[in-house]
Amino acid sequence: MEKLRKFFNDTVEEMQHKVSWPTYTELQKSSILVLVGSLVFALLVGAMDLVYDSTLSWFYNQF
Repeated sequence: MEKLRKFFNDTVEEMQHKVSWPTYTELQKSSILVLVGSLVFALLVGAMDLVYDSTLSWFYNQF
């Protein structure tokens, strides 16, 4: 039990004193970058799905 308590105490101490937290501005910039990247990826996958679906529909309608 003592090892577990020491682990949690060490974890709290490290999170408070040794971790460098981003500033609010850095956090906003990173969030915007993730949002834009996610939207670009979603549009790319959506376009690929549309092309794939159209190609398969055309192919199956040939028979």
